[in-house]
Amino acid sequence: VALSCGSRRLPLFHQDLHVAAPPPDVPPRGSPARSEFPADWSLKTRLLFMSSQPFTWAEHLKAQEEAQGFAQHCRATETNLPQCVQEPRLCAELRCAFQQSLVYWLHPSLPWLPLFPRAGADRRIAGKACPWAQDEALQQVLMSEWSVSFTSLYNLLKAKLCPYFYVCTYQFTVLFRAAGLAGSDVITAVISPTTRGLREAMRSEGIEFSLPLVEESRIRKQQKSEVNMETEVVHSPEVDKSTEDGEEPVPSDDDDDEEESFSWLEEMGVQDKVKKPDTVSIKIRKEKNEVQMDHKPESVAVVKGTNTFTLLNFLINCKSLVAAAGPQAGLPPTLLSPVAFRGATMQTLKARSMNAKARAHLSYEDVFSLEIVGPVMPHSLHLLTLLLRSAQRGAFSAVLYTHEPTAVFNTRLDDAGAPLSKEAVCRDLSKCGLHPKTLDQLSQFSALGKSSIRFLEMKDYAYTWKA
Repeated sequence: VALSCGSRRLPLFHQDLHVAAPPPDVPPRGSPARSEFPADWSLKTRLLFMSSQPFTWAEHLKAQEEAQGFAQHCRATETNLPQCVQEPRLCAELRCAFQQSLVYWLHPSLPWLPLFPRAGADRRIAGKACPWAQDEALQQVLMSEWSVSFTSLYNLLKAKLCPYFYVCTYQFTVLFRAAGLAGSDVITAVISPTTRGLREAMRSEGIEFSLPLVEESRIRKQQKSEVNMETEVVHSPEVDKSTEDGEEPVPSDDDDDEEESFSWLEEMGVQDKVKKPDTVSIKIRKEKNEVQMDHKPESVAVVKGTNTFTLLNFLINCKSLVAAAGPQAGLPPTLLSPVAFRGATMQTLKARSMNAKARAHLSYEDVFSLEIVGPVMPHSLHLLTLLLRSAQRGAFSAVLYTHEPTAVFNTRLDDAGAPLSKEAVCRDLSKCGLHPKTLDQLSQFSALGKSSIRFLEMKDYAYTWKA
């Protein structure tokens, strides 16, 4: 397959095109066609939209349109376009809404440094000017300002004036969500990935948290054990069965009850004839299981309710939150938010459209694409799809590039209650700055598990996706 754009050849774009545009007779697998796609709480580094209709409406915005887009964002203006925009390039409302969808808020703001993503960013930051690296006084000023901004965001979240925000450190990412989102009636914070040291430090500070994927694995293990109870003759406590079906090993709570499991032997008077594992062996085995899941999706931790405020104070005072050495030494974590907060800087995602020719059989066909680069948050992805739905006549596809450590943010919370009603969520979060349709999507229970959407397609105004 050859791809050309005028006299230029675009090999990299061709690779993306090959991924984004499967043959028409092979529909994307993974979901039935629906009027809405599930909420994806992962951060995206890049979006590549493809369509048979041009994206010229997204090019060369006028100064007035750009200014109007910024004003609409700051005032949380709701834009409702018709199902099909006949002349997208001439539709000022569409172009202003496009600018509005690209806005996000960032702290700290250091134009010469890439502040997202932070995990694994040492190579990109290496060699950049970091005057605070050897200046403790400057580091303290930066952290003081960061603490003010972080606290401001949490207060906005608690007041339901901010729907959610991200804290991106050099080791892990935290997603704070307001009550009413993701099916929870309380504030939630999701942390990924975690380590044994971080989890123990949180416990020592009195922060209650759950490990939903670990709990899920334990439940599956118990259910399978019950099903096979009749056929099992001997169950050896030394055989670790937590890694079945290619899953990552997760810590088991069997070790906690191992000593108690020998109590029935004492009742029979044969305890001396059975070798009992000593306390040190049990502790070593438990620590091994704890460490095995470090840095893996299974280590995701969920904090709820008032514990999120304790987590806020813990993070502000946590010395290991900031790198002590290397290119990111002394640099506070990145705060990302869909709404303004104290100390934040307005930023916009980078967008560019491209036109190309793709050879199909014996002829060439026009292929149009729109690339969005930057920290794409869930609300921006949804807003963009609402605009493309109208501008591209209900037909487009998209390749979504996920920041991998955040894919697990789609893990469903272990709430026992039913999700809040649409009316209640819209009433409580009506001033959080999100479009009502976006708010409705983000209020639903997560349906993607520890996966994220990689490919999204709309045909005849209906979505299919692959995770």
